[in-house]
Amino acid sequence: MTQSITNRVRHESREETELCPDCDADTIVHDPDRGERVCRECGLVLSEDPIDYGPEWRAFNSQEHETLSRVGAPLTQSMHDRGLTTTIDWRNRDAKGHSMSADKHGKLHRLRVWQERIRTKNAGERNLKYALSEIDRMVSALGVPRPVKETASVIYRQALERDLIRGRSIEGVATSALYTACRQEDIPRSLEEVTAVARVEQREIGRTYRYIADELDINLEPTDPRQFVPRFCSELEVSKDVETTAMEIIEETTGQGLHSGKSPTGYAAAAIYAAGLLCEETVPQRAVAETAQTTVVTVRNRYREQLGAIDHDLEEPVT
Repeated sequence: MTQSITNRVRHESREETELCPDCDADTIVHDPDRGERVCRECGLVLSEDPIDYGPEWRAFNSQEHETLSRVGAPLTQSMHDRGLTTTIDWRNRDAKGHSMSADKHGKLHRLRVWQERIRTKNAGERNLKYALSEIDRMVSALGVPRPVKETASVIYRQALERDLIRGRSIEGVATSALYTACRQEDIPRSLEEVTAVARVEQREIGRTYRYIADELDINLEPTDPRQFVPRFCSELEVSKDVETTAMEIIEETTGQGLHSGKSPTGYAAAAIYAAGLLCEETVPQRAVAETAQTTVVTVRNRYREQLGAIDHDLEEPVT
């Protein structure tokens, strides 16, 4: 009996400490390249080709884990219900892809109507649903990435929770939230560009933007004109030398404080035109102004100031 107890204790200790059954050494290691558990002392292979029940992808933070996980759609702030509800497919087909009868069509239509009605239980959710759909429309029109839409949705939700929507239009607050998100994410979109896809006037967007940023304690740095240069140069199809020179002009003149109080888009457009003159490459003023959604007069005045600040005196070519 004493021997059996001793054997049982020895067996349990082996399982706990992973002892080699051949040499009783505590040197069992896992070889990930070969997929084997091997004793380093005697070379005994304890197991090989184990079944890996984990995912085939790797994640290094919680955001990557949520993105790669296939246990359902990830939560999103760009939908009023955060993407937790289901949606009835618009195609009137069963699981096998076969078309349904006319009676089934009518039943599915009624189910879709009721499912759409019960997704919003009060006026606040209906307000949020419309605002987020408006943000989604403008994001698609502007061509900005998905993180901007998520940030804009969070800003609008915060404004709704703080009751900042009262007395203001839903479209105005949604557009202001999108403009704020573009600046937070360092996506160069001017107020004129956002206004072009909005359903409210530029004055209302600017006023609401300043109000929301102040109430939500959103501190944003002034827009750097250099953010607009690559996109403007790409649309104008100018050379890389012009783009590099425009960056240098902006860097040198902003260091002197010349950009203070001036529109960043107009300032960037003027730098591109001035760079074209320095690189002896024709860049029409009107084309630059239209690309930056500013006036020819603004481009002309700014580029002269920039060339004067960097001690260059070039005559404007006759067009």
